[in-house]
Formats: sequence, C-alpha cells, structure tokens
Amino acid sequence: MDHAHLARVMRRLALEAGAAIMDVYRSGDLETAAKADDSPVTRADLAADALISAGLREEFPDVPLVTEEQAASHDQDVRTFLIVDPLDGTKEFVRRRGDFTVNIAYVEDGMPLRGIVYAPARGRLFMTEADGTAVEETGDPARGAVGARRALRVAEPDQAALRVVASKSHRDQATDDYIARYDVAETVSAGSSLKFCLVSAGEADLYPRLGRTMEWDTAAGDAILRAAGGRVLRLDDGQPLRYGKAGFANPFFVACAGGVDLR
Repeated sequence: MDHAHLARVMRRLALEAGAAIMDVYRSGDLETAAKADDSPVTRADLAADALISAGLREEFPDVPLVTEEQAASHDQDVRTFLIVDPLDGTKEFVRRRGDFTVNIAYVEDGMPLRGIVYAPARGRLFMTEADGTAVEETGDPARGAVGARRALRVAEPDQAALRVVASKSHRDQATDDYIARYDVAETVSAGSSLKFCLVSAGEADLYPRLGRTMEWDTAAGDAILRAAGGRVLRLDDGQPLRYGKAGFANPFFVACAGGVDLR
C-alpha cells in the first residue's frame, strides 16, 4: 500500500462526503428510514456511502472494501481491507446534534493501520499521516488547501482524577458500573467516533464501550488512537481489538491513553 497516496485519497473523500452530508443536514430533508436492525439510515448516509465507495474502488481496485451501507460487503472473509462508515452517529445527525463523523480506515492483517475521522459540523478532522503518526488538521479543512496540522498524543493520565468520555446515545447501567471502578474527575458525553479522537487529542483518558458496535464504527478512530499512543483492548481478555472478524461485530472494549491502569 502506498500510504502517502492513501492518506491523500482518504482526506479528499472524507471532505467530499462531509460536504454532501452537510448539504442534507442544512436542507432538513433527511429522508430517514429504519434498517433491518432498526437503526436509522438517511439520505445523507447513502449519498456519502456512494461517494466514498466509488472513490475507493477507483483508486484501490484490488483492496477489498467493507462499508456499513452495503450489506453484500459484510459477507467477506478478509484480513487486509478498507472499511467505511460514511455517517457514524446517524442518531446524532437526525437529532440535529453535531457529533457525527465520516470514518474511513485501512486494516492490514487484522490491525487498523490508517484512518481518518471527519466531523463536518464540528469542523474537526483527525487522521493518520503517511508515516503512521496521528494529527489533527487545524483551521477549516473544508476550504480546499491542506491546513496546518498538530501532532496528536494521548495525555499522561492522573489515576486519581481520570477524564472519561462515554456514548451520548448508548449510555447504560453497565457502562456506569464500569466507570465506577475508577477515580473520575470528569465524565463527558460525545457521539460517534469522536470519543476515540478526544482520547487521541489528550482531551480525555478513558472511553469504555459495553455495547454493540461494528468494525466500521471503530476502525478509523482506533487507528488514530493507536497512532497517538493509546490502546483499544477487548474487555473479555485484555487483548488488542482486531479486525476482519466474522460478521464484523466487535466485543465490548475499552479505549484509553497508554498510561491508564485498567481495572
């Protein structure tokens, strides 16, 4: 894989998809429907998916592609592949909250090596560079030219005063019970894969997820967090989360800064 080319393509497609999503968001005509699992899908999800999928297939025709909105792509047995959630946080989108993102990732031999997370309503873009480092592009990434970038690095956590970020739409008692194991100074809610990015940027220390997620929900944020010095570990055995699992479903996991003492 040419990682410099991959980074350019992922950035371009994420920005184009973000613009398409915001066009729908501002129009108010979301055309919301329910999928087979009762999760929502909108006109923006489908428009972003079509745009990203076409671009990735054109640029990387020999790399398998898995995307949330194309059920046929979920039947593959792959270890090296591209994976897309064209609009992560659809519930936040429908509720007119800004915590939704475009997620594109590249997985190699089961590990998320490269990723981009773009939150168009927040104007925040997080990605891995060609060399595997993690950065946030500052300024307005939607205005064309590549802006200044700041390196991302997880914070050195204070075990007596951890900062926890948890799901805005999927908070439950099991999550609260897990968080209660720690000495917590602050708990904030965020939607979509932004939770990974807040840990990557040193704005939070711990993100537990004791609920259903799919690999397209996590791969891009996972790649960025690992590149920033963080960890994403299964709760059942403490091993790093891997990708290309049957059905692309994740177990419960915890994402954290490297120095967090997990309990």
